[in-house]
Amino acid sequence: MRGFSRQVRKMNQSEDKAQSSLVTQWIKITTVISAYWLISISMVFINKYLLSSEDLKLDAPLFITLSQCVISVIICVLLGFIGDKLPAAGIFPPARVDISVAMKVFPLSLVFVSMITFNNLTLKYLGVAFYNVGRSLTTVFNVIFSYTVLQQYISFRTIICCAVIVGGFMLGIDQEGKSVDLSIAGVVFGVLASLCVSLNAIFTKKVLPAVDGNLWRLQLYNNLNATLLLAVLCVLFGEVQLLLEFPHWAMPFFWVMIVSAGVFGIAIGYVSGLQIKVTSPLTHNVSGTAKACAQTIIAIIVSGEVKSFLWWGSNAMVLGGSTAYTFVKMKEMEESQKEKLAAAANSSPVEMQPIPSQPKQDS
Repeated sequence: MRGFSRQVRKMNQSEDKAQSSLVTQWIKITTVISAYWLISISMVFINKYLLSSEDLKLDAPLFITLSQCVISVIICVLLGFIGDKLPAAGIFPPARVDISVAMKVFPLSLVFVSMITFNNLTLKYLGVAFYNVGRSLTTVFNVIFSYTVLQQYISFRTIICCAVIVGGFMLGIDQEGKSVDLSIAGVVFGVLASLCVSLNAIFTKKVLPAVDGNLWRLQLYNNLNATLLLAVLCVLFGEVQLLLEFPHWAMPFFWVMIVSAGVFGIAIGYVSGLQIKVTSPLTHNVSGTAKACAQTIIAIIVSGEVKSFLWWGSNAMVLGGSTAYTFVKMKEMEESQKEKLAAAANSSPVEMQPIPSQPKQDS
């Protein structure tokens, strides 16, 4: 009887541990997803404020981008210092710069500078509510490059998803133009930002071996190159004169926003990777889509705007098409993996079993 009681206690303890582990896992996942939403949405609104607020009136998007890159470099150097002093931690590599590595990363930096510049220009000329639709064509460009550059087969289901996204994009432009004075420049910048986001993923994968696959080293080299490029662009596009005439350099809130934008900029890269790690790429994409929807609703509430049914329909088409593409892509990857496993199983040689010898019969 005592033995049976001990077994029951052990079973209850095991169930309690399993339940506790499950709760801990859910808390971790919820915390990471919440952090991703908070950082991503905050970054969009901070950049929007810096680029087009009536308080600042700083018409210098290249400088805003430059300041974010400078802060990112400073953070990488500080983290590298920690990694140098505490190598046992094994998280942050020492912040040492190799010119040959910087040159290998330079093509990515060109795309990166274009991406964040066009992204900020999109925010400058379009409202946050329309921002998601304005630069929604990243998925479409991913499919185009997969077909033209990588020579990958594009399924009919993928084409349908892209058609829905493009349809939502066109409907959104039509409806936004009816409700506000739509900026054509903002739409063009949104398309270019989507193009550069797609190219950025391709170039990131290409140059990762140059930094031994370490994303923190890549952040350092990429932002350092971008800082030099943007400093030159600020001079070429006449932003230096605007900065000299800017009257709010002594305003503490301005610097708080500048530093916050830089911190959030480097944090979004880390928390995105963390969200993929604790969930999955599919969950990350679905979370990003849901975040975009929440971001649009928050922007509408903050601005007090009233949008038409078709305007909301355009957002639904973009978000729905993006989500459907994610599920289609995951399904195709699963099917491809099954086909590879089946092909490997069929091609493996069948071992010949030895034929047991028959016992000799007495004559």
